[in-house]
Amino acid sequence: MTDVSGDRPLRVIQWATGALGRSAIRAVLERPDLELAGVRVFDPAKDGIDAGTLAGRPETGVGATLSTEALLDLDADCVVYAPAPGGAPFADLDTVHALLASGKNVVATTGYVYPHAHGPGLVDALEDSCARGGSSLHGCGVNPGFMSDLVPLVLSRLSRQITHVFARECSDFSGHPSPRMLRDLVGLGRDEEEFGAFLRRARPAMRTHFGESLHLVAAGLGLAPPEVDTDVAYRVAAQDVDVATGTIRAGTVAAVRWTFSAMVGGRPVIGLETVYKAGPAVAPEWGRPGYSVRVEGRPSITLTTGEDWVTNGIAAAAAHAVNAVPVVCAAPPGVRTFLDLPPVLGRASVHHMADLRPEDVHP
Repeated sequence: MTDVSGDRPLRVIQWATGALGRSAIRAVLERPDLELAGVRVFDPAKDGIDAGTLAGRPETGVGATLSTEALLDLDADCVVYAPAPGGAPFADLDTVHALLASGKNVVATTGYVYPHAHGPGLVDALEDSCARGGSSLHGCGVNPGFMSDLVPLVLSRLSRQITHVFARECSDFSGHPSPRMLRDLVGLGRDEEEFGAFLRRARPAMRTHFGESLHLVAAGLGLAPPEVDTDVAYRVAAQDVDVATGTIRAGTVAAVRWTFSAMVGGRPVIGLETVYKAGPAVAPEWGRPGYSVRVEGRPSITLTTGEDWVTNGIAAAAAHAVNAVPVVCAAPPGVRTFLDLPPVLGRASVHHMADLRPEDVHP
């Protein structure tokens, strides 16, 4: 737990400076209650570059570093831990342990939404690191970390005798600027043989990440830990599909659908569906881009959105993490999920409304 009495700004380290990390830097710089203390980069070309320059803002006097050890020794209250998405779950777990043990709270943007889903061994080890450092760990995101878990739990407050919860995401990747995201992390543009090899790596990672959401919702609804079933389907392009990064060739994968089901007592109680497309017209049987959440009960609740539900998903994920920093710093040491923390709210800033830049509003 960090002293958050308001006598001084909370010192924040930004861990990684991809699109989300750069947005998080901007969010920290905009808040008077937060102070940027350090920035971890992984590209040697960024070493020593001012954080403001990396984030498209005036210079801050904070230089980026390749050194994990330097940041472990740095006096800071919290780390916004935002490694590149799509890697093996807990690939850098030792670093998270070291950050926590050094006395720094950690807000993670990938994973750690509900570590209890992976058994007591992981949780006990994380709790031990938190106890040694007097720190807390919290995981968040957009999906997982908001739409597939937090939103269903919020909607459940309007219902009783709940029998089933379902959340669905359909994302159009045609405008995404990263070829690595489309091919390496989502699997689009691969031929069927390549896609089979991709699935052998992707299946355990997807099950790990979305399994946390299923376990979190189950715990929030007072259910026993569920068994998680995972399935995946795909569609190949009937013709070439032009996307921002080039062309998805005919005969290669143009849409992927992941489904996850939480079983309690042999009955499905929570379902998640995640669809990734190379364009809104691809695989029309899997629906249009957007989100849908359904809580079956008395009464039943349905919330649906189009793809324009948020103007910039990356900025939203960054804001979700940065807004959590004061609450996580004030929490008792330990693993802290949405079920443990008070509501995390955004901050109004009338004085900054005239200063909004295009990258804050549009992808």
